[in-house]
Amino acid sequence: MSIQKILAISGKPGLYELKIQTRTGFVAESLLDGKKITVGMRANVSLLSEIAVYTYSEEVRLTEVFKAIATKENDGLAMSHKEDDAKLKTYFREVLPEFDEDRVYTSDIKKILNWYNLLQPKGFVSVEALSKEVKQEEETPAAE
Repeated sequence: MSIQKILAISGKPGLYELKIQTRTGFVAESLLDGKKITVGMRANVSLLSEIAVYTYSEEVRLTEVFKAIATKENDGLAMSHKEDDAKLKTYFREVLPEFDEDRVYTSDIKKILNWYNLLQPKGFVSVEALSKEVKQEEETPAAE
């Protein structure tokens, strides 16, 4: 399974899997409850595969962060996103030591851990699956 078609839709809880593109937008299925929704072209939508986390030297793709969490947790669940801020930052520092604390907020860390814990039981974020995905991203250069 791939996170290439996993979406975060602004104003909607959880994550969605892109199912079908339509003339006026697309149909997505919730990973929380399996319900399908129609999303218009004007909705603020982010593909997880296009999201990156700031570090002091570069931006690290979310797939790399998920892979680091999966490696740390032996493909298990991560720390709950409901822990206190200090614990979350300490945990995230173990996963991504170089993250830029001025530009990566605690709310971002909570969101990343929440997404990871939502995707992990569905098989989207195992070390093996993410290794394949990272390799595909490196082989497919971005169009500029």
